[in-house]
Amino acid sequence: MGRAAPSCAAAGAEQRLRRLHPPPPPLFLLFNVGLLLRTGDCQLQTPCRIQKCTTDFVSLTSHLNSALDGFDLEFCKALRAYSACTYRNSKVCRGNLVYHSAVLGISDLMSQRNCSKDGPTSSTNPEVTHDPCNYSGRRGARELRGGEQTPPTYLFCGLFGDPHLRTFKDHFQTCKVEGAWPLIDNNYLSVQVTNVPLVPGSSATATNKITIIFKSYQDCTEQKVYQAVTDDLPAAFVDGTTSGGDSDTKSLRIVERVSGRYVEMHARYIGTTVFVRQVGRYLTLAIRMPEELAMAYEESQDLQLCVNGCPSSERIDDSGHLPLPVMGQLLPHAASTQPRAVYTLESATTKCHEKMLVKDIYFYSCVFDLLTTGDANFTAAAHSALQDVEALHPRKERWHIFPNSGNGDMGKNSKLTVSLGLVCLILVAFL
Repeated sequence: MGRAAPSCAAAGAEQRLRRLHPPPPPLFLLFNVGLLLRTGDCQLQTPCRIQKCTTDFVSLTSHLNSALDGFDLEFCKALRAYSACTYRNSKVCRGNLVYHSAVLGISDLMSQRNCSKDGPTSSTNPEVTHDPCNYSGRRGARELRGGEQTPPTYLFCGLFGDPHLRTFKDHFQTCKVEGAWPLIDNNYLSVQVTNVPLVPGSSATATNKITIIFKSYQDCTEQKVYQAVTDDLPAAFVDGTTSGGDSDTKSLRIVERVSGRYVEMHARYIGTTVFVRQVGRYLTLAIRMPEELAMAYEESQDLQLCVNGCPSSERIDDSGHLPLPVMGQLLPHAASTQPRAVYTLESATTKCHEKMLVKDIYFYSCVFDLLTTGDANFTAAAHSALQDVEALHPRKERWHIFPNSGNGDMGKNSKLTVSLGLVCLILVAFL
């Protein structure tokens, strides 16, 4: 067997040795030819760094969310950086299929996002300056200084319907909570909701007022208060402004999506997004916030429904399982000031199935609300709440929550559940 070819390092060592002890001219010429051949081999062995390009792109985009403000700008910057990296490796990666797939993928993504080929690029340089009023950039710079870089963890909380609460821990509860209750109360943000009775004589409630306080933070924003009530969903803070902080950066701003029905609040300085909607006569809320900020509160601020859920005395559900009333017969028509449709279990199921194909907890909440109130607007409220989850919740595998019973069939197997629900609603809804 022949002798193994020398490595690049060995070739370099031989070259240094020959400088100290040059051979006779004939041998020296032969050695130089051999060294050139070996050097050529080393150049051919230069690795294709497409994997490094891809890893950097993932690092730059893993914390981004398409529903958040500024996504397109940051994503395009990352794409241009990815493209520049592939260009620098075009020669050494010429025969690499992964490289060519990446080039095509970049081109497709830039077309889809309308990204220009010329423009600013993201940088993985630890010395790059950061915007102190951009949570993602501020956190990234802090981690780079510490030698570690991990994407931030985001949490989701939502409230809708009768009212149904999804906590930061993805626990799903249905509560009474009449009056004013704090959803969030930490060092950066306070959110309070006010719930009113739905039907006279029942403990079922829904939200008719939401107050949000964005607390002042360094030079990024002064304190801003937003307040919405039924039939008054403003596209401005209570002081009449639509943004906070510098007029150019707008580290806090309100975006009206549907006049009088749907607004979004984007707080870049704390990486937080809030959706507020009016569906029918009542309000819904969804929020996405970094975990490290959501959990930054004092012991005296522990009454937060998004953090700890509803007190046990305020719960209507049984460990996430909803007792289903029959036809709304338990809620006296004489006590209601407005005419209501009368739903059976079958008709309520059909109505909710029109908008929600997956029989998860949002579907069952829709059925519960229809049987309890007879108000078809609660179908739209459950559907929009699920849409907000899909837009803001960071983990797709947790979008859908299923009842603890594990039985998604509301046919014959649900008769016992309905019978028990009849008794439970008598005991719970009118106490």
